[in-house]
Amino acid sequence: MKDATPGLLHVEYTFAPDNSLDYLKIWACVASGEWHLAGAYWAASSTFHDKGIHFEDGFQSDVLGQNLEFVMQHQPDFSPSLDRGRTGLLKIQRPTEIESTAATEVMRQAFRRFQPAGTELTSEGLAIA
Repeated sequence: MKDATPGLLHVEYTFAPDNSLDYLKIWACVASGEWHLAGAYWAASSTFHDKGIHFEDGFQSDVLGQNLEFVMQHQPDFSPSLDRGRTGLLKIQRPTEIESTAATEVMRQAFRRFQPAGTELTSEGLAIA
């Protein structure tokens, strides 16, 4: 998020009938009490949207898109949610530098674990070699 924003996010999510994540929407607080849809990730295409991450209103993050795609492709390998079968909402504040560093390392380890042959790990995630 840009430094000028308050740094609050809401992540709304819903599960599909098979208990996999169906979609998530990322809402950003751009001013006190003012929320904008930053983007959405859909696990499957429909007549209303394509599969994958779609950013809105000038929001864009290639790294977030890559990380979401990776997590969605490896859902069974992460801890299952206790909220399966219902809509959920996560409230996220801007992480500290220590939290950001720790999260980066967790994602790096996850990418490394599932790194396909013929790819190399970059600071952002996987890149085709």
